[in-house]
Amino acid sequence: MSTAIDPKEDLVNHLPALRAFALSLTRNGSSADDLVQDTVVKAWTNFDKFQVGTNLRAWLFTILRNTFYSNRRKMRREVPDVDGIFTEGLAEKPAHDGKLQMTDFRKAFSQLRDEQREALILVGASGFSYEEAAEMCDCAVGTIKSRANRARARLVQLLHLDEGDKLELTDQTTMAVLTASTQSAG
Repeated sequence: MSTAIDPKEDLVNHLPALRAFALSLTRNGSSADDLVQDTVVKAWTNFDKFQVGTNLRAWLFTILRNTFYSNRRKMRREVPDVDGIFTEGLAEKPAHDGKLQMTDFRKAFSQLRDEQREALILVGASGFSYEEAAEMCDCAVGTIKSRANRARARLVQLLHLDEGDKLELTDQTTMAVLTASTQSAG
């Protein structure tokens, strides 16, 4: 008698991680929510292509990543928000005790190349192995390791961190990324 969880039922367990990954890519809560919704719709309509027994989370992250880059290519043809009026209206400041540090981190994180941000989120914050991240990004394991290490080193540089420095943040995703970055800098 098998007690395996139906992937359709298990999908809801992955929503927080999907949203965190989407937020790291889009840097906008509303866009992240839309991206997660698109991902869930695509996954739901393509569950016949999912192989039971394989990594559902990795499959969902791959769908999300591919959807993000497809949407980004489409957006290149759209008119930008030149005055920044809409963008300013969507911004939300952190509401926890590490506001200044979180602002500094977000600013530094946004300065990373897309591929580096993606690698850090996948291996540093989402808990995927380098091998799983490489498969999702359709590249070599060494490429993911290089992207993550360069991103960590760049974050340390941008945040002016020395060995032993600590940022007081309550966001677990940020802490996971920073913990790995200060360890690799020392």
